[in-house]
Formats: sequence, structure tokens, C-alpha cells
Amino acid sequence: MKPESKLWQKFKKSTPNISWTRLENLSSFGTPDLLGYNKNNTFFTVELKVTRGKKVRLSPHQISFHVKHPENSFIIVSPLVPRCEKLSEDIFLYKGSRVLDLFEHGLLLDACCSGLAACRLLLEEL
Repeated sequence: MKPESKLWQKFKKSTPNISWTRLENLSSFGTPDLLGYNKNNTFFTVELKVTRGKKVRLSPHQISFHVKHPENSFIIVSPLVPRCEKLSEDIFLYKGSRVLDLFEHGLLLDACCSGLAACRLLLEEL
């Protein structure tokens, strides 16, 4: 199983209170990987990224999507260990409105939350 698929399975299992739809969209490049819906009747999108270092690779289409849709869009980044062994958490959540900063600074950018539990809580409470 690919690293991003493993991240998806881990995240889905840890967020049972969110209804997820995995988006496999070949007609509109840049569309995020996930559409979520929480108990507050809020829809949001999530792009999943696994990185081998502190740089986060985002396509121009992905950047464009988040620039055009800065509200209720998120990017979850999970660094592969041990290449990022100095990071204390294994999952970081960034708001879509920060996509350009994330592209420029990678994991050196402060996340809006880190750790699976904190990320789950933020998305459940939108």
C-alpha cells in the first residue's frame, strides 16, 4: 500500500464522526483527495500529502485550488520517519489559505494543529 493510502486509512479510522468521500477526480486536476462532512453540517476538503523531508510537494493545480477556495479547505501532511526524526508529531494540518506559505516553507511553517487527535477535533468542530 502506498504511503498516502496508509495515511488515508489511518485518518479515516481515527475520525468516525466525520462522513468522508474519497475524491478520485481525473477531470479536474487539483481537486483535493477528500470531501468531509461533520455533525455541524459543514462540508470541507482535505488534501493528503506524505513527504520524505520537510518540503511539501504541491502541484500548481493543487495550489490553485486552495488559493481559489481558502475557506474550509485543508492540507494534511505526514512526514515519513526517520528522515524527519526531529519532528515531534506525525500529522500536521494546514489551512488551505496558507497553501503558498506551505509550498514555500514546508514543514517549517507552523501548522494550525498537529497530532491526530488535535486534527480530528478541529475538523469535527468546524
